[in-house]
Amino acid sequence: MKIYYSDTFPIPLPETHSFPKEKYYLLRRRIMESQVSQHVDLQIPRPATDEEILRVHDSVYIHRLQNGELSAKEVRRVGLPWSPEIVRRAGYSAGGTIETCRAALEEGIAVNLAGGTHHAFSDQGQGYCWLNDSVIASRVMQDEGLAKKILIIDCDVHQGNGTAAIVKNDPTIFTFSIHGKNNFPYQKEQSDLDISLENNADDGIYLTALANGLKASIDAAGAELAIYLAGADPYRDDRFGRLDLTKKGLAERDRLVFQHCRSANLSVAVTMAGGYGRNVQDTVDIHFQTVLSALEFKNLTRINRKKWLRRHKDTKKASLLGLIFAHLCFGGENVSP
Repeated sequence: MKIYYSDTFPIPLPETHSFPKEKYYLLRRRIMESQVSQHVDLQIPRPATDEEILRVHDSVYIHRLQNGELSAKEVRRVGLPWSPEIVRRAGYSAGGTIETCRAALEEGIAVNLAGGTHHAFSDQGQGYCWLNDSVIASRVMQDEGLAKKILIIDCDVHQGNGTAAIVKNDPTIFTFSIHGKNNFPYQKEQSDLDISLENNADDGIYLTALANGLKASIDAAGAELAIYLAGADPYRDDRFGRLDLTKKGLAERDRLVFQHCRSANLSVAVTMAGGYGRNVQDTVDIHFQTVLSALEFKNLTRINRKKWLRRHKDTKKASLLGLIFAHLCFGGENVSP
């Protein structure tokens, strides 16, 4: 299973800053030091190009972002100090989601250890988010003819307001957000499907609501690809969460998302989104469990052979490759990771 990471591009932050930049390296290290490392292909993605970014974002905003011309108010809205390094990191993070979507469409599932920057609007950043990687990647997949319709499943505890605003008039990208009703952002946008939960909602309340939302959104979207924002911040001991989910409940959340996607024959691109546990190791535990669940999904999922063949223009070559593919993937019990 392909996993993309961008923590090797450091971002300068004050030591007391609330953004947990260390979680990205700690998560990658956990993967590398575990038995999971034998079954994954860790890669640094290429950064998103200006052309890809400008499919979503306003050109004036991007010019000012790249050249350090944002006002102090605009930077405060994001909550991260501007630097050339942070702009570079945002580009690699968005590029990671593009590559994750591409790999997911080829192999069934892939993971970006960053991404999920869903508060970025087309012309401004917000809430630790400079670029909206989910919409950038969606538009790239569509423009490359790899997917016509895309479902964004946003399980970060905060509503994906930037995503909802950008695609509100786009019927080809369906947005589903399940989030805290009384949490940031305090002025919500309208997703295609929003489920707002009261403070202290527990595992049972959350999972019941999620199951209903998944069924409704998958039925309505008619998508070929799902982008899953697997935020760790619904956790009960998250600094910014306000919900009461346990680690066990969040693991069940991941399984529920993957089960519904597998039943609908959806390829899944996973991004990590938020996670601000009082103990950073709790956040790493939750994200690592998401990676484990993704790997399980890959082992249980068989890519539809007809869809795979349609990706190849040379039908004779595709037929021969298809026979090999079918022998490898359908002859045994599982698709190997």
